Amino acid sequence: MRAQLQSLVLVTIAALLLPSGAWAARPCTGETVNFEYRLGDVRYDGPDPSKNNGLATIAASLQTSTGTPVFECVAQWPEQWAGWFEGDNKPVWADCIFTGAADAQDDTVSFAVDWKTKTIYLVHTFGCSDKPGSVGLATGSITLDVTCITSDDNSYCVPEAPEGAVRPTLNIQTKLRQVPTGPASACDEAYSLYHGWVVEGWLREIEMLPGAVPTTPNIVFDSGPSFQIKNVASGDMLSCSSAGKVNGTFAGACEAVDEESSTNAEFQFDTELNMLEITQRWTCGGGKALGIQGVGYMQGSCGRILGTDRFRCTSLPVWFGTGIV
Repeated sequence: MRAQLQSLVLVTIAALLLPSGAWAARPCTGETVNFEYRLGDVRYDGPDPSKNNGLATIAASLQTSTGTPVFECVAQWPEQWAGWFEGDNKPVWADCIFTGAADAQDDTVSFAVDWKTKTIYLVHTFGCSDKPGSVGLATGSITLDVTCITSDDNSYCVPEAPEGAVRPTLNIQTKLRQVPTGPASACDEAYSLYHGWVVEGWLREIEMLPGAVPTTPNIVFDSGPSFQIKNVASGDMLSCSSAGKVNGTFAGACEAVDEESSTNAEFQFDTELNMLEITQRWTCGGGKALGIQGVGYMQGSCGRILGTDRFRCTSLPVWFGTGIV
């Protein structure tokens, strides 16, 4: 099982090559707008002693009401973080990868885990069937009772089942949180929508020594990532590119596509942990400023560039936010 999880995380994922834009829309109006995913296989694996990297792996499957897997969710972080960036107050968001199943209705699906409380948080974005051009964002969470098994060479946790019984059906209920009607000023005190980003156009080129494999890549060239971000609350769009690397971490800046915008951003990408940290700031009136931060675990699909020893790594759009929602 551990090898299967690591394979999901570290090697090329064919599902990422599926064309985007194939999803149906969801309604975004009504007194209460709720959605539901069935939670399939869930498993937490502690660090693999043979790898000596201290990384824990969490994986979950999101299914339709009939049990069809629609998204597969996988994330890794240092065990002591327990799902929080550097163990602090920012959750590590990770994308759930589309399986290609028919009738999926979301553009992006992401999850975060508070392993101390055994809580899984889910966020998904989608086009509004009744508000063309608008994007809805829905959030939900579930807290699990788990059974953990530890041995000298293995430790893992799975949802608890009553003695002699199969595991009960687990569902994550989500609720429509917001539907921005258009760009809004992030400096407006009355503006209280939750800030998060959709990361699009992810591009990174790497070159590995001959004979290297994704689990031990031995990278000799790395361009660092370039990408675009869209703030799903304010509507700001920024273009980001790497400026340099220090001790395995790339740093870069993001410039607003709209030259008259009062916002800018910066990022850091840790190539060892695949962690992308974004900080966005706005210049407000009266000498005031607003800043937000968020962290995402970035996976990618890599394919060889024809006629070269380099690989081009890309990703479908990924959502991550600035806190627990």
